Amino acid sequence: MHWLYLAIAIVFEVAFIFGANAAKGFTKLWPSLFSIACSAIVIYLLSLAMLDIDVSVGYTILIGGGTIGAIVFGRLFLDERLTAPRIACFVAIVLGIAGLHATAVA
Repeated sequence: MHWLYLAIAIVFEVAFIFGANAAKGFTKLWPSLFSIACSAIVIYLLSLAMLDIDVSVGYTILIGGGTIGAIVFGRLFLDERLTAPRIACFVAIVLGIAGLHATAVA
């Protein structure tokens, strides 16, 4: 169940990232409120996940998963560029996340 909490937290982390982008420095009310709400949900779900997952593993997976989500959504919706070096780095992040998950004691 703790891994599910972490997976859902990653979804809200990605939502937070794009809400913060849409908030334009927190100058727009609704995107700002959306972003703040998403971050509160992330903190709550991460705290539940860390009841059974090591802090270092849980937080790293959260941030790595959020990074991958930002990459995918940035490419799909914001027309951000993907270059070969960037893709290689993203693959390294995914491999690192997979390795942490595989070696977690939880």
